[in-house]
Amino acid sequence: MLNRLIAIVVLVTLIGANLSRFMVYAGFEVNQKFIAENLCENKSRPWMHCNGHCYLMNKLKQTEEKEKKQERAEQKNRYHEVLPNEKLTLAFKVPVSRLTYPEYFSENTVQRSFAIFHPPRTV
Repeated sequence: MLNRLIAIVVLVTLIGANLSRFMVYAGFEVNQKFIAENLCENKSRPWMHCNGHCYLMNKLKQTEEKEKKQERAEQKNRYHEVLPNEKLTLAFKVPVSRLTYPEYFSENTVQRSFAIFHPPRTV
């Protein structure tokens, strides 16, 4: 039950973050009459027939700027997660002992390869 509740809350927050513009439109449509009468910037100029759309445009710009700020903050956080805060030092260990192998000189290596690898004969 608790897992379902947590999943629902997470889904609502993710969807709500993506639908902020829709929420502004819905709030405007619900309160358009109040906005046109009280909050409209152009109520002194009725010939423009604004009906509160100036207020809607300002709110949309504010939400867009808010989303951009959040996106920049997320990118900044990602940038900080990738880069270490401390200086990165690399230490190479020197091998303690070094193995040396004797050189092997084989005679007749070319002749042995001809004995093994030869073209097919045609009769």
